[in-house]
Amino acid sequence: MLSITEKIKSSTVNQFVFFKNDAIVFGLLMLSLGFVFYTESKTNGFWPKFYKYIPGLLMCYMIPAIFNSLGLISADVSETYYVASRYLLPASLVLLTISIDLKAVFNLGWKALVMFFTGTIGIVIGGPIAILIISTFSPESVGGAGFDAVWRGLATLAGSWIGGGANQAAMLEIYQFNQELYGGMVLVDIVVANIWMAVLLLGIGKRKKIDNWLKADNTAINELQQKVQTFTEKTIRIPSLTDFIIILAFAFVAVGVAHYGADIISNYLSDNFEAVSDPKSALSSFGSQFFWLISISTLLGILLSFTKAKNYEGAGASKIGSIFIYVLVATIGMKMDLGKIFENPGLILIGLVWMTIHALLLILVAKLIKAPYFFLAVGSQANVGGAASAPVVAAAFHPSLATVGALLAVFGYVVGTYGALLCAELMRIVAVG
Repeated sequence: MLSITEKIKSSTVNQFVFFKNDAIVFGLLMLSLGFVFYTESKTNGFWPKFYKYIPGLLMCYMIPAIFNSLGLISADVSETYYVASRYLLPASLVLLTISIDLKAVFNLGWKALVMFFTGTIGIVIGGPIAILIISTFSPESVGGAGFDAVWRGLATLAGSWIGGGANQAAMLEIYQFNQELYGGMVLVDIVVANIWMAVLLLGIGKRKKIDNWLKADNTAINELQQKVQTFTEKTIRIPSLTDFIIILAFAFVAVGVAHYGADIISNYLSDNFEAVSDPKSALSSFGSQFFWLISISTLLGILLSFTKAKNYEGAGASKIGSIFIYVLVATIGMKMDLGKIFENPGLILIGLVWMTIHALLLILVAKLIKAPYFFLAVGSQANVGGAASAPVVAAAFHPSLATVGALLAVFGYVVGTYGALLCAELMRIVAVG
């Protein structure tokens, strides 16, 4: 697993990428964001009608995906996602949390946790059900024997879709799936998870209709948004250069502290606790530096919210944090190759059926408990996307809600391996008998 301080080496996977220079890649990503924000600001003509149906955030995600699919850029040969996820994401969590009302976050209540665990259960039962369904007409897609067995590879998907990269690595170690075939599972992970994220982003644009259908009670969410909005209006001022420098200082000093703390804590736990250092252990997530990076960044943002630093919300702290989030969205979109959807149709179909079961269970429970679409989307993404994308989806509803996504995603790391183990054993029973 990559250390936070390591640089990602350029891959030779795709030799036909047109732009390999990250300065050019970043320029194209910013061009995409600039185009979306410019056209979304138009009040007349074609664009208002377009964005009435297609959310701007989805376009920030899809345009880089199209660039990637056309071979103009590629996440395989670019470090932009690594930089965005390791530096800009923790910085955004600090700035989006700096004005948070922690009591109001807790007042969101039990429905957030119910939807998170519903998402987890949807992944746990979705895997074996998908195998059962696909085996009825394409048994070769779910077959294999020994370490080549498809269910072993799908166990790594369960780890990724409940927790994250550390949990995925743990499942690969535990079930010893043939690493020569592992690339196919990584492909399913990227394609299906990104399709599902696109669907969730599309739903954000129609969240009022969805909430009306769910008969959802948005009172607690609206109160949290209103508190942050009121505080922003009370402290708003024309920001000076000094304000911007201090805001960036808060953000990136916190990122530095978080990296330092993540290195120390993860190394200490890995060196002194066998359960953490063992990749097969359910506690191996606590050795993940990314886990601690997100946890410490969120904690630092919360601590700053109890100081006068929160007054910098009036100078635009959350707006700068939102910029970082949008850059991250563009780099996530760059990982999506639309052409690969058809490369391994059998495995992709398993993943799509699996994710559909996850989605249907979330919709059913949300309908039963009248949970808002926000809880459905963030509860799902805290499982499937983890700490890199759950705050993105949460912030798309309102910047003040990014903390909720981060906290649930961190929780996903903790339960990820346990849920994935249960899912893997159920898939083994279904596949082998």
